[in-house]
Amino acid sequence: MRSLRISVLTTLAATLVASPASAHVLHTVEPGETLWQIAAANNLTTRTVAAYNGISENANVILGSQIKVPTVTEGAAALAATAPVQQSSGTIVAGTPPGAPRPQGGYVVRPGDTLTGLAAQSGVPVAQMAYMNGLKPTAWLLIGTVIKLPSGAPAPANASAPLPATRVVPKADPIPTPGRLSAGRVGQLAAEHGAPASLAAAIAWQESGFNNAMVSSANARGIMQVMPGTWNWVQSNLAPGPLDPRSPEDNVRAGSLYLARLLRETRGDARLAAAGYYQGLSSVRERGMFDDTKRYVDNVLALRARFGE
Repeated sequence: MRSLRISVLTTLAATLVASPASAHVLHTVEPGETLWQIAAANNLTTRTVAAYNGISENANVILGSQIKVPTVTEGAAALAATAPVQQSSGTIVAGTPPGAPRPQGGYVVRPGDTLTGLAAQSGVPVAQMAYMNGLKPTAWLLIGTVIKLPSGAPAPANASAPLPATRVVPKADPIPTPGRLSAGRVGQLAAEHGAPASLAAAIAWQESGFNNAMVSSANARGIMQVMPGTWNWVQSNLAPGPLDPRSPEDNVRAGSLYLARLLRETRGDARLAAAGYYQGLSSVRERGMFDDTKRYVDNVLALRARFGE
């Protein structure tokens, strides 16, 4: 497989600088290639390339067809145009995290939804769903709020209703903020907190493309896509000191501490730990890996080789 250009990771602010028109490069699809492989070979994410080409991130690319490989600036503009996310404060942050597959359990609140009703339909206590999403059990859900449902939960009754035009991010820690870290810095922070550098970097790239402003359709935030409930649990049980919810580095620290815990629980099984990071370890043990979990893990382990192992 050919890599037509290795894009340089830049800060989020730099991606907002105007770039020359049609700076993308055309890539001709070769035998066996997938959209994800083309994106990864160019240090881009699947959703970025898909958005720029106006296709689904799960699309099968056709042998001999041409895919436009955008610059970082072009890709960021395409994502911003297709997946705006709005905090309840009115601040626009990045769209759902790029990469494949999509986060599990992601749901956007429609008219008529309540936290109590969604919890009941998912078969979990309302307090559990509230904790994971950084909400109060009695909270009113604004239309467009992105929340996470339990992995494998049935689709809510309103799932077929039209999606709201905007997305609302619940006010909870960690807080998505502009900023990117290099793969080397992510790996260094991970190693300092007990997680393999290459595995943490692979998960961070798969989850967010190293973008701390990223908020997923499942309410996960930052470079390591940490859920509010996970952040609070790590802060209370694993962190040696206070973590800054606005800090890209502390987002990586929290995700790395959680990943290191998963590795201890799985006796160092990187595949099982990565599955637990995505699906939830208790769910993996009780129900096995879902098909999209297997795809996520395969992607992460393939990426790991690019970051040192």
